[in-house]
Amino acid sequence: MKISIITASYNYENYIQETIQSIIDQTYHDWEMIIVDDGSKDNSIEIIQKYCNSDDRIKLYTHENNENKGLSETIQLGLSKAQGEWIIFLESDDILTPDYIEKKLAIINKYGKDISLIFNNCEPFGDKQKISESMQFIEKNNEYLMKLKYPKNMFHHLYTSNKILTFSSVMVKKSSLKHLNYISPIPCLLDWTLWIQLSYTEKFYYLPEKLTKWRLHYDSYISKSTQTSPLQLQTIIYYNLFKQHKDFSIPLYIAYSHIIWLLIVLKRKCKNFIRKSILKKGKQSSNSNRS
Repeated sequence: MKISIITASYNYENYIQETIQSIIDQTYHDWEMIIVDDGSKDNSIEIIQKYCNSDDRIKLYTHENNENKGLSETIQLGLSKAQGEWIIFLESDDILTPDYIEKKLAIINKYGKDISLIFNNCEPFGDKQKISESMQFIEKNNEYLMKLKYPKNMFHHLYTSNKILTFSSVMVKKSSLKHLNYISPIPCLLDWTLWIQLSYTEKFYYLPEKLTKWRLHYDSYISKSTQTSPLQLQTIIYYNLFKQHKDFSIPLYIAYSHIIWLLIVLKRKCKNFIRKSILKKGKQSSNSNRS
């Protein structure tokens, strides 16, 4: 089975070599790597071309006139060139472990007819501050996913947050991607937009193994974006699915989720208010004793 790896490249000359090398180092060899450069201004294209010249499984594409078209069109161009039955999405600053493809093919051989997407746990690396800020969420996310039974329809699990940490942890059946809408309300969260749509009808499988090394840094696409609040994305995507399928359980679920969110926010505010009140009384008492 040929596997297609799609990598969207944009101004990551410092990282792209490690990304490509992680594919060359795979224990499974029947793959093609499709790199679509989205108008890079650095030396990314020159670096990629050297790998293309030495390995014909690696192919480079660009938009017309080397324009910058954005992530959505870049991914779609890559998909149009892919020949594999299954697609791996690999961001141009991340790394896959050598057994990534082999481990996921084992899941396909076992559950292939029942699943459309396989995703895995990630090992963060890169900026220490960024890792520190993200570790709690990563660990809690893994704990949550480990409690579910797979294959799993995750439609009602993706509304509150994107449980699939990065594009680079996903291997997905190509045929399942054909009818998705690639226009995201928040461009940097395109992956979440796609997985919500796919999860409405398809089942996913989670591997708790850290098969992806997820580079966290402040120069990443999502870190630079000013549109990171997910509320708009969640509501629009779920509402569009409601209009498409006329499934009234979707708006009911949205209403239920927002009520739960409101209760959680109120609970946090009450806790903070009580904590601040206790601290304030403690300071007042301490000052009175000193006087």
